[in-house]
Amino acid sequence: MAYGDNVDPKNRVVAIVLVGLFTAVLGYGLVNGLNISIVKKIAEKLDVVDVEEPPPPEEPPPPPPPDNKLPPPPPVVTPPSPIPPPVTTNTVQSVPKAPPTPPPPVFTPPAPPAPPAPDLSQAGSPRGNPGRWATNDDYPARAMREEREGTTGFRVTYNVEGRVTSCDVTSSSGHADLDAETCKLIQRRGRFNPGKDRAGNPTGGTYSNRIRWQIPR
Repeated sequence: MAYGDNVDPKNRVVAIVLVGLFTAVLGYGLVNGLNISIVKKIAEKLDVVDVEEPPPPEEPPPPPPPDNKLPPPPPVVTPPSPIPPPVTTNTVQSVPKAPPTPPPPVFTPPAPPAPPAPDLSQAGSPRGNPGRWATNDDYPARAMREEREGTTGFRVTYNVEGRVTSCDVTSSSGHADLDAETCKLIQRRGRFNPGKDRAGNPTGGTYSNRIRWQIPR
């Protein structure tokens, strides 16, 4: 606590006023040549307020005497040296890169087949009446005298101009002269309208038929 804090505020005001009066009287006495004794009398008459001094602060108690016996220090334990872990070397094997995957083949559907060309094929046909290629007037005289009769089957081949190029007997009449006369007459008189292939071009062909040899009555 400070010294000024123990003085009553009223006494402080009175002391200030008295000090002021004392100073004024002292100054006035000095100015008027007053005797110092008058000043002392006036000073004795002043009521000075005693100010109580604060009590001295209490001293803290002395610390306890130190204990002479100290506890023994804890034993020092030396930790074992750490064993470093084995160093593992990771060997990274380079894996060869796979070749790039080729793009899938583009499937192009085949073009639709061209429509078939119109079939212009046409078979050949005899020109005229095949029955007139051999008549009774063509009957061999010897076979007529001997009264030999029969039917001869034949097959002829013709060219693009419709002419017979060959003749074969497919079935015999039983008489060589009648068979021979058959092919001779067909080759001389037979004519054909040539046929056509798929493109419409003229083509040759074959023709088969029979001639019946019979003596007129």
